[in-house]
Formats: sequence, structure tokens, C-alpha cells
Amino acid sequence: MLDARAIEKSFATRSGTLTVLAGVTLQLENGASAAIMGPSGSGKSTLLNILGTLEPPTSGALQIDGRDPFTLDNRELGVFRNRTVGLVFQDHHLLPQCSALENVLLPTLAGEADPAAPRRGRELLERVGLADRSDHRPAELSGGERQRVAIARALVNRPRLLLADEPTGNLDRRTADRVADLLVELHAGSDLILIVVTHSETLAARFAQRWELADGRLERQ
Repeated sequence: MLDARAIEKSFATRSGTLTVLAGVTLQLENGASAAIMGPSGSGKSTLLNILGTLEPPTSGALQIDGRDPFTLDNRELGVFRNRTVGLVFQDHHLLPQCSALENVLLPTLAGEADPAAPRRGRELLERVGLADRSDHRPAELSGGERQRVAIARALVNRPRLLLADEPTGNLDRRTADRVADLLVELHAGSDLILIVVTHSETLAARFAQRWELADGRLERQ
């Protein structure tokens, strides 16, 4: 379960304190899916960074499967994030010198070696329709194919929480629809919690819950 309560995030600026999130509360059970929408600058990516344990809130509490990740030291937090959270960004962030399979397997390199990881990586590439592209480098793939590799990479450690920040934002409409189909298909029937930040009404409509972030506050639509 994801349980975020009264999350606030503020930044110090020359003109004073800038409050980006003002008491955001969000609870999602295992298997839930949600889209978060809102205008540019509303704090959507900041909220996703906090939920993904990439940065702490100024105040409030976050628990993922009953654990508060921000009570962990840096090493423990890194291990927790790697095992519990999968992240997909608007820009795929693939390593250009690595093949599709090598990029998928990157999260498995932290910690103890997992002999089953290569097989799981190939299975994920097959699930996202790229079994025949596993040896190709990012420059040899289309934008949609690179994003599908990024999704497979986010899932390779079997996370409990998958966060996607504008995953179709850099794609044309047809490719964006295919990536949206893929996210819905991969989530269906799983215990995975899926949260997608998007400007796309079409993409948001694909998910069970829809939330709007405006003026630092999150409201169910």
C-alpha cells in the first residue's frame, strides 16, 4: 500500500519561501492505478519524486508497504528504492553504449548477483514486443521502442510501485497510444500500484482513478 499523508514541499527562493505541495494526501491499495493531472508548474513531478523516494518532503509522512523510506540511511534507501520502486520518465534515460537488454538489466546490477535476471530481462523485452531488438542500442531504436525498453527496465526488479512521469509526452499520437496500451496491459491483474503523471486526457482516462493537482493540493476527480 502507498500511504502519503499531508505531504508538503517548499523551496527557499530570493523572494521568500515557495510552497509547491501544500498538504497532499494520497492512499492507494495494491493493484490500484491512478493518473495525476495538472497545469505545468503545479508540482506533479515534485510529488512523483517524493513518492519515488528521490527527494524527501518538507513535512508530512510517506509509507510504502508499511515502511517510511525517509527514515533509512542513504545506502538502505538506495536498496529500498531499487527493489520497491520502478521509474519511467518522459526521456527514457537509456545508456547509449548499452544494448536494449543491457539497459533493462541495469537495476539488477546493484546488490547481490541474480542469476535469473538475464532470463527475466529477455521475458520483459518479449512482453513489450522487443524480443528481436534485445541486442540493438538506443540509437537503433525508435522513440516508442526506447520508451518500451525503459518500461521493461522499470519492471525488472519486480517493484511494488511503478511511477511514470509523462511517459508519452515525447511520442506521436499513434506511438503514445501503443505505450498507453502497454502500461495498462502490464498492470492488469497485478498487485503493482501504477501512478502516471500526464497532460494527456486520453491517457488519464485509461486509469481507474484520476486526480488533479493545482495550487499545491491534490483532489480526486
